[in-house]
Amino acid sequence: MKGFLDDANYSVGLLDEGTNLGNVIDNYVYEHTLTGKNAFFVGDLGKIVKKHSQWQNIVAQIKPFYTVKCNSAPAVLEILAALGTGFACSSKTEMALVQELGVSPENIIYISPCKQVSQIKYAAKIGVNIMTCDNEVELKKIARNHPNAKVLLHIATEDNIGSEEGNMKFGTTLKNCRHLLECAKELDVQIIGVKFHVSSACKESQVYVHALSDARCVFDMAGEFGFTMNMLDIGGGFTGTEFQLEEVNHVISPLLDVYFPEGSGIKIISEPGSYYVSSAFTLAVNIIAKKVVENDKFSSGVEKTGSDEPAFMYYMNDGVYGSFASKLSEDLNTIPEVHKKYKEDEPLFTSSLWGPSCDELDQIVESCLLPELNVGDWLIFDNMGADSLHEPSAFNDFQRPAIYYMMSFSDWYEMQDAGITSDTMMKNFFFVPSCIQLSQEDSFSSEA
Repeated sequence: MKGFLDDANYSVGLLDEGTNLGNVIDNYVYEHTLTGKNAFFVGDLGKIVKKHSQWQNIVAQIKPFYTVKCNSAPAVLEILAALGTGFACSSKTEMALVQELGVSPENIIYISPCKQVSQIKYAAKIGVNIMTCDNEVELKKIARNHPNAKVLLHIATEDNIGSEEGNMKFGTTLKNCRHLLECAKELDVQIIGVKFHVSSACKESQVYVHALSDARCVFDMAGEFGFTMNMLDIGGGFTGTEFQLEEVNHVISPLLDVYFPEGSGIKIISEPGSYYVSSAFTLAVNIIAKKVVENDKFSSGVEKTGSDEPAFMYYMNDGVYGSFASKLSEDLNTIPEVHKKYKEDEPLFTSSLWGPSCDELDQIVESCLLPELNVGDWLIFDNMGADSLHEPSAFNDFQRPAIYYMMSFSDWYEMQDAGITSDTMMKNFFFVPSCIQLSQEDSFSSEA
């Protein structure tokens, strides 16, 4: 089972029964301890299959268009294409990646709110016609450069109207929609539907009520101008939990029945991103340096273990200029786990975790309680599949972590039962039986 970084083919380890993600991580920690201690990802593609099954079971009436910028690893895109999802692309590069997999242009939407003219022209060239728009300037660019464009008006929702200054928020007001529809009529741009987006951070289900009501108003308004509306995009904002998906469905399902009933010819789509990939990737990082500091230096709300005890700053070989890039704009959605075994009664110390750049922005965890670690020890971060597999910064010669893919035989059989096989849909995959069989006795040291 090998992890390929830039190779067109990806080997996927098929795990025997009794072998699990923990065994795979143990195996690669051992390998990397011997060969250089570089950070690495393990991607469980079976979890993506499970997420798709969950989606089909709960919200089958809504077609998912996966948000490519969330995780554009070719293996992820290929398995989602095989599962039959659409793709929401923000750039020419993303459109090209998806197109290379044989995805039809009808299953690609161009969602960037600020489009370069050259990229609009590229979309027109390859037949990607559906795109979003929330202002007159974008509408004019589309009119000049894409004669076959089919536009979704992006409307704002209550969770991002009047929000904190400095946040990048997109979407036009309901009041401005009439003006945009008038402009579209003059410019001969085809408006085919509405898009809105509710953030996953929004806890008020009432936002969906208002958003769907506003969308219906825009549909009716567009009808007055003679536009034929046939698509509603409810955006992303899905956290990945079954509970949240069921909760959203409980709110929107009766509203869709009223405003956009089955048989009305309206196609309902969405843009899940982290929903599919977050839980599928686990990141292993190595401690490369440590500092002992006074406990009172930590200002976090974590309970102190005593002012006379030391606190530790640990530096890891991955940070915000690499796999933790999303930490610059949002809280980390994972708790670090110490890989080495330690005793239950071992003392815990206030600790902070930092990336390798020695930059004050490169703080991954402000404060947490950990046993004392040594240089060479490993930390494991789960839920790292979203916004983490980008091209790294050149800072400090940072190396992009290798990615190792796995899938259980049961998940593989589930894919086959769904009619998906590597021979027909997943041409770049090479499946190999896993030979990992670590037992409790197969322990090893990760000391520097």
